[in-house]
Amino acid sequence: MLSDNFLTITGPSEGLFKDKGSKFLSYAYPVKSEEEIKVLLATIRKEHFSARHCCFAWCLGTEEGKFRVNDDGEPSGTAGRPIYGQIQSFKLTNILVVVVRYFGGTLLGVSGLIQAYKKAALDAINHSEIITGTIEHLLEVHFEYNAMNDLMQLIKEEQLEIVESQFDMQSIIRLKVRSAKLEMVKMKTDKIEGVISQNILQD
Repeated sequence: MLSDNFLTITGPSEGLFKDKGSKFLSYAYPVKSEEEIKVLLATIRKEHFSARHCCFAWCLGTEEGKFRVNDDGEPSGTAGRPIYGQIQSFKLTNILVVVVRYFGGTLLGVSGLIQAYKKAALDAINHSEIITGTIEHLLEVHFEYNAMNDLMQLIKEEQLEIVESQFDMQSIIRLKVRSAKLEMVKMKTDKIEGVISQNILQD
């Protein structure tokens, strides 16, 4: 896998694990922000308001990924960590996995809980479609009209995606550039006569 590639899932998926009367319903979602995660968690908690526990783990970002685990009242380390362990084993990011437990009346013990949350999370991930994504940046280029042809040639050669453009005597174009190509594209852009400036925007 190239250095600017990452693995994630294409859409929501569900899983299930049962043990001694307890049901562990699992859900996996592709996510891009903590705000999105908060909304999904609130929705699941509302749908399963009578469930004993709503445990989860998530991972966001690529180069320095952020993550969080939550045991939601289960003994420490028995729920969130096993769920996160499954995310790590598939090398996934930009993903939220939630496991909702309906208590069946029989205690499972620490090792039983770890296995249950692990298997429930695995079932949701196994029902998802895993894809390879690319780390991309938004490059904004300010240029004079006479740079247009050379800039368009570069865009064609490097197969860059134009996100937004504004053409005038002084024009602006915003390009989606994969991380591995960014420095090279910036260098080539700098050499084009009539390019005034270029900035990397927040994604």
